[in-house]
Amino acid sequence: MTNAQESFPYLYSEEIDRRWRLPLMTFFLRRVHDLSDAEDLTQETLSRTVNRVSATESTSVGSYLFTVGSNLLRDRARRSKSHLSKAHDSLFDLKFGTLPSADDQSAERSLIAKENLRRVLIALAGLDARTRDIFILFRLENMKQREIASRFGISVSAVEKQIVKASAHLAAQLEDGD
Repeated sequence: MTNAQESFPYLYSEEIDRRWRLPLMTFFLRRVHDLSDAEDLTQETLSRTVNRVSATESTSVGSYLFTVGSNLLRDRARRSKSHLSKAHDSLFDLKFGTLPSADDQSAERSLIAKENLRRVLIALAGLDARTRDIFILFRLENMKQREIASRFGISVSAVEKQIVKASAHLAAQLEDGD
């Protein structure tokens, strides 16, 4: 960097931003087709680049920016593939009311859910009361094993055994129904 750029690095970064923001946005929009993602990728590229580019490299700033941008796209694609980000419903969407519409809920899907619930309830009914209660407290009420042990006056190990017993019973009952 020149003396002016060392004293006022923000001037140099503003110059890079002014010159390259639009071309980067266009580059990303063509690839991700989402304005907010393109803006995020552009900002990330610029922020990663500004402190690393010197005045002597000013002729290759563009190629450096697009190399960083391409690497960001590759990382993003790799991350989305490994996390299967599109294969699940976002908790954010569910929490803030973007539930699936009634049209998305088919009668068949509703019947399948009711049948599965009926099978689980029948399988739970096949357990002795204490095992069923321990399993429900642990799995559905999210109670800690130590608290359950205290409530029933048994050891934590005994609680673990009851949970394993209930899980095995449910798995066997539900597998037989398939």
